[in-house]
Amino acid sequence: MYGTPHTVSDVMTQTVAAVGRRAPFKEIVQLMQDWQVSALPVIEGEGRVAGVVSEADLLPKEELRDDPDVGYLQLRQPVDVAKAAALTAGELMSSPAVTVRAAATLAEAARIMAREGVKRLPVVDEAGLLAGVVSRADLLKVFLRDDEDIAEEVRHEIASYLFPPPSSTVQVEVHDGVVTLTGRVGDTALVPVAARLVRGVEGVVDVGFDLAQDGRTQ
Repeated sequence: MYGTPHTVSDVMTQTVAAVGRRAPFKEIVQLMQDWQVSALPVIEGEGRVAGVVSEADLLPKEELRDDPDVGYLQLRQPVDVAKAAALTAGELMSSPAVTVRAAATLAEAARIMAREGVKRLPVVDEAGLLAGVVSRADLLKVFLRDDEDIAEEVRHEIASYLFPPPSSTVQVEVHDGVVTLTGRVGDTALVPVAARLVRGVEGVVDVGFDLAQDGRTQ
């Protein structure tokens, strides 16, 4: 079905670096360097996500490195002092973790990232166990969708229902993700509805219309 939205499971990275609560500070830094990531899920038990440790959680220790006595006085929040003295992932992590379900839509994942101000999210399955990680870059993959694939979805799932022949003759063209609908329609009042639906199609960058009322339907 053309209209089935992509889900997080379609774009997420399944091979994920993660640490346990007891992982030491230096091991966390090394994993971030090796995997070229800015945050790591902290897991416990069979893979349940307990929290996330990020570069921001590690930086307070660097703030104190040059002059510990001055550093403690200059830290703005008590939590920073605690993290500056922390030695393990369990002490460093932010908890509870901000996660997203594998079955969530890309739009849902994007909203969570924007609301929480994070660049990547641990992905959990129905049991709450770590299934992967999704990043901002992963969410943008949908815009690599083929133009003709987008055009086929718009034709079959939107144009054919809102503007059925013979009262309407609508052509759909897509170039670099920009959808253009041209022709004559039986009811121009449906154009705003079409605009909203087309913008909701995965991979659409923008939409334009050059549609006129078909005089035969007046």
